[in-house]
Amino acid sequence: MKTCREKRRENLKTVLVASAILAAVTLSHVAFAQDGLAGINQANQQVRSYFGAGTNLMYAVGALLGLIGAVKVYQKWNNGDPDTGKVAAAWFGSCVFLVVVTTVIQAFFGV
Repeated sequence: MKTCREKRRENLKTVLVASAILAAVTLSHVAFAQDGLAGINQANQQVRSYFGAGTNLMYAVGALLGLIGAVKVYQKWNNGDPDTGKVAAAWFGSCVFLVVVTTVIQAFFGV
């Protein structure tokens, strides 16, 4: 049978091992953590870096839809439809809107 002293030593060893494990886990989490402000700034820079690629993608999609709209206006004009002017104005207006929105977002947010 173990004496009281031996039981205390075993309990102390268990507590020390558990404390060492807890300290190691805590320090590893602290080592991987970063400052909140640094994380926000990094996210801000990454999102801003996507703006150029997003703008180019938007222009490419706009160019494709513009070509489709131009063909639609041409077909209406050849068929003699009376609403050709309205369709042409809507097509041109959407193209202008695409360019203006990009410029306004760029100026407003300083991207």
